[in-house]
Amino acid sequence: MLVIAFKPGHDGAVAAVADGRLVMSLESEKDSFARYSTLTPVTLLELADHLGELPDVVAVGGWNSKLDAGKSALHVRGTFGAGYFGTDAVVTRDSSFFGKPVRYFSSSHERSHIFGAIGMAPRGDHPLQAVLVWEGITGSFYLLDDRHRVVRTVPVLQQPGARFAALFAICDPTFTGGFVRLNDSGKLMALAAFGDPASDDPAVTQVVERLLKLDNLFPVPKSEFQDSPLYNCGVESELAKTAAAVLTERLFGVFAEAATKHLPEGIPLRISGGCGLNCDWNAAWRDLGHFSEVFVPPCTNDSGSALGTAIDAYAAATGDPYIDWDVYRGLEFVRDAVPDAARWRHRPLDEDALADEISRGTVVAWVQGRWEIGPRALGNRSLLAEPFRRETHDLLNDIKRREPYRPIAPCARVEDLADAFDGDFEDPHMLYFRRVRDPRLKAVTHVDGSARVQTVSAEGNPAQHALLSAFARRTGTGVLCNTSLNFNGHGFINRMSHLIEYCESQGVTDMVVGRDWYRRDAR
Repeated sequence: MLVIAFKPGHDGAVAAVADGRLVMSLESEKDSFARYSTLTPVTLLELADHLGELPDVVAVGGWNSKLDAGKSALHVRGTFGAGYFGTDAVVTRDSSFFGKPVRYFSSSHERSHIFGAIGMAPRGDHPLQAVLVWEGITGSFYLLDDRHRVVRTVPVLQQPGARFAALFAICDPTFTGGFVRLNDSGKLMALAAFGDPASDDPAVTQVVERLLKLDNLFPVPKSEFQDSPLYNCGVESELAKTAAAVLTERLFGVFAEAATKHLPEGIPLRISGGCGLNCDWNAAWRDLGHFSEVFVPPCTNDSGSALGTAIDAYAAATGDPYIDWDVYRGLEFVRDAVPDAARWRHRPLDEDALADEISRGTVVAWVQGRWEIGPRALGNRSLLAEPFRRETHDLLNDIKRREPYRPIAPCARVEDLADAFDGDFEDPHMLYFRRVRDPRLKAVTHVDGSARVQTVSAEGNPAQHALLSAFARRTGTGVLCNTSLNFNGHGFINRMSHLIEYCESQGVTDMVVGRDWYRRDAR
């Protein structure tokens, strides 16, 4: 059985699941399209080109096209499929797809998060499972029985992600009004590490408590905070950093209290929604001790919503929501150009020679296989660099044209975890913080002493592991800086013409595509 699913709205994507196996998940922002792009014809044509057969089920994720700009309830101006909300919101009917009879399926956006988290989690026989969906709009727990039916919903706090973005907007003098910006929540999460969550500054605590009590953050009610010292104080001010830390702790506390009060102890927790990208919170859920295990998918934000709808449709047809998957289910790299031999010298990849260059400060654009699903670069579309100098952190943020306070994540061989960090658990999808133990790793150590580590095994990513092993032979540790290979404000680079343009414009002298190593000639 082949199911294809579409996610309309921002973070548009298509996904294909065949006989319980993820074939591909394609986000429209990838291949250097704008971040958060809606579903594009290019994405649909790529899916059609690579599948080779027509589906049995066509699934559409529910969505609302626009939210009313008023400050009361959220009013819908257009609805796709089953709509945004509803744990039982499912629409099915007979239909056709390019002449083939198919089953049409649609379920709510809310369900796409629930079933994406369940279906990608480790298979198991659980009488009960809990799913936490916390994102820009939804903030609830769901209790599912052994037939994967939602038997209880525990609403906690709606719009948790929007509250994060709203605080950033209140502090940011460049935000003049309107809806929350999709990338502001992530920026505030980075700033939180600079602040003191135990602060009792009344200016900070008052704003945080007011934000927690608001019913609606669409649009951001910034003008209501003109009486606060945080209003236009600057996002890198001490006030803003402290407020970010306090809000981070308070939000988690609200949800943790609800979990311990309303959910049975000792059941698994699955996490979905954009707040699932907060590694600090993920570690806190694991350390809470209330749940038997915690699972977060690599595409926990809306980039995985199409896949969640595909899983929902597959479960409706078969009774089984679990799928086999790996994170490298994007498209292969497109070699649509050849680097100019007058500017780029070519040689076969030699991991030891490349590791030697990286140890001397060379930044490498690293491309292997199919792109990663979700927002994190996991060794197939990455910028790699040595991890020892703080200047490398600044250089990478300059290349990526990012704010200087944004952290740079490391990738590390599983063999080096115990020596370099305080936890040797595997985290191949870069979803948890851990403390840095090796004082040499200055470029990847955030201001609070933490790092968001991608762990790399020989089985999970052989090419990346081989380079890390070569770097370990050279330096004594298999750890590198690893940040996404993309133009600022765009998804991963996926074609040679874009890669050449990127490297030449951003000052990157070395690029590796598969086993081909290109170095820019300095003459």
